[in-house]
Amino acid sequence: MAVGAAATVLVASASPADAARRKRASGGYNPPYAAMVVDVKTGRTLHAVNEDALRHPASVTKVMTLYLLFEQLERGRYQLDTPLAVSARAAGMAPSKLGLRAGSTIDVEDAILALVTKSANDAAATIAENVAGSETAFADLMTRRARQLGMSRTVFRNASGLPNPQQVTTARDLTILARAIQDRFPKYYKYFQTRQFEFAGRVHGNHNRLLGRVEGVDGIKTGFVRASGFNLMTNAKTDDRHIVAVVLGGRSGAHRDGIVTNLVETLLPRAYAGARQTAPILVAGDQTPVPARPAVVAEAPKETPKEAPRARADVNVETTATTTPVPQARPKAPLDLNAMRPAVASAAGGSTTTPGSGPALRWNQGPAGTPASASAFASADSAALPLPAAHAARAEAPRPATVVAKAEPKAETKPEPARAAASAWVIQLGAVDDEGKAKEMLEAAKSRSGRTLAKASPFTEKVTRDGSTLFRARFSGFSEADDAQDACRTLKRNGFNCFATRS
Repeated sequence: MAVGAAATVLVASASPADAARRKRASGGYNPPYAAMVVDVKTGRTLHAVNEDALRHPASVTKVMTLYLLFEQLERGRYQLDTPLAVSARAAGMAPSKLGLRAGSTIDVEDAILALVTKSANDAAATIAENVAGSETAFADLMTRRARQLGMSRTVFRNASGLPNPQQVTTARDLTILARAIQDRFPKYYKYFQTRQFEFAGRVHGNHNRLLGRVEGVDGIKTGFVRASGFNLMTNAKTDDRHIVAVVLGGRSGAHRDGIVTNLVETLLPRAYAGARQTAPILVAGDQTPVPARPAVVAEAPKETPKEAPRARADVNVETTATTTPVPQARPKAPLDLNAMRPAVASAAGGSTTTPGSGPALRWNQGPAGTPASASAFASADSAALPLPAAHAARAEAPRPATVVAKAEPKAETKPEPARAAASAWVIQLGAVDDEGKAKEMLEAAKSRSGRTLAKASPFTEKVTRDGSTLFRARFSGFSEADDAQDACRTLKRNGFNCFATRS
């Protein structure tokens, strides 16, 4: 049986009567569903349902919050025992929470464990305020990091995942984050395997109940708000196989866990057992050594989000508890955000929309569309994202399995003159550290695109940073943005990752 067919059995309704029974059993609660499973070693998609439809991440948001905190640990700004000051605002966050008191502090390591196990919103807000000075500024930084990683449809508005109609993501984007946090921080990833966390005399169990129950599962994060349903980002691996799975929109924790269990048990044995073929997912400024094989770099795609479900003001709580305050200590000075601007800048542009089955969203690019709260990052990365009125319809049966070539980010600056004259708009497939590989990528794309690239001109563009050299694989010959974006969509349907940008 093919992988796609197997996945269909896992989540599809057996009959309309069965679907009706499940709906009655869940009290009529039927949040919009999406899921994706990716083979980490090859980047191949093993299962996908509504993987590019916008959804609310809920507490899965905290994985990106921890990503930015791990950066600060690696840079030496914080140590695991550094105290983080708790503000009145952070202490007043809705559950789930530790019950931190305004004026107290919490050590960095305790804050990490509070997010991983208890999914504590007061700890998440405390991290954000200490790192960036305010949670709004921290959320802007989260969105920029998402863009650098290739999470082209994700927007963050807070560090916790508490309800916000503009805080959206996709199953595909979250599979990128699930791989990136392991690639970038293998030293700190172990925290996601924590089963219990003791704080101020209370023991908090991990909300991810698959830990210790499903063979191979070692994390990562659950989430719930009413608008999202029950979410889970998980990692599973054996000695020779490795997958990440994201399920969004479970009707209950048990329903979500059952889907993920079936996906892991069915698809992990079918994952590739050889040496890893994909390069680590990194962002500009990373100092991780470049792997031996050419690494494909994903620069920030300029694509438009699709449909999104309506948000409701509910709290993301699976369990609720309070505790006593921790001792006071001197607060840490806020981070200078200007010093952390990413090296890869976004291209300026107008606004675009993406057609879909429901109302389209508009992505307002550039400073003109940027809300006042995001003024520190005036770019398309922090633009406002209004939601349509209707939820996206839930698709019960998965699409056939597809092969998706995932691009791997890496730092680059100061492009040298292009080898071919670039038009007003170009398409970039990626960037590799070998010019021959870049040319092979272009040849493969042209041979599989039919008439789409018949008049386009392939060329490579050399860029350097700190002694490292990359070669961008690009196509020129597009005078209008729509032409370039249409061609890029065709390439994606043929398994190529790409984005359109001004030359």
